[in-house]
Amino acid sequence: MRARRHYRYVGPAELRDSPATGDAMRVETLAMLAGWVDAGPCTFVVAPDGQLRLASRHSEHVALAGGHEVLAAGEMTFGPGPSVVAVTNQSTGYCPDPDCWPAVAEALDRLDVPHPGGFTDQVVFRLCPACGERNLVRDHDFTCALCDTDLPAHWNFAPGDA
Repeated sequence: MRARRHYRYVGPAELRDSPATGDAMRVETLAMLAGWVDAGPCTFVVAPDGQLRLASRHSEHVALAGGHEVLAAGEMTFGPGPSVVAVTNQSTGYCPDPDCWPAVAEALDRLDVPHPGGFTDQVVFRLCPACGERNLVRDHDFTCALCDTDLPAHWNFAPGDA
């Protein structure tokens, strides 16, 4: 197995320091997902040990991860089975690259959860090298929304990447 990138928290400090979410759950079995079917999108992270963790959509990824690094983060929606019917890497706290999908797939495969085989909606994040703003790249426009600086073509939130 290839070494996975670990994503550190890059969001606001006040969210990093917020208390853990009350409905957070480490998913250990397929049966544990029954309560999430048809509940709408939920927040998820894949911990460095490959463990899938879930919380309500209004929970912060960093709280769900206990402030630690993650292999992936985003939102997930469950349907009958249970199965994953939608999954995205939407997390402005960790800004994971779409290449984190294999960590999500492995966590779901370990639980025998059917899934779409990739993000149903993927987000591209870039850090502006000029002003430090976190950006969501839309329509392949790699321009900082705050200062109009060109954004890097490759993910750049690791120390030394900007």
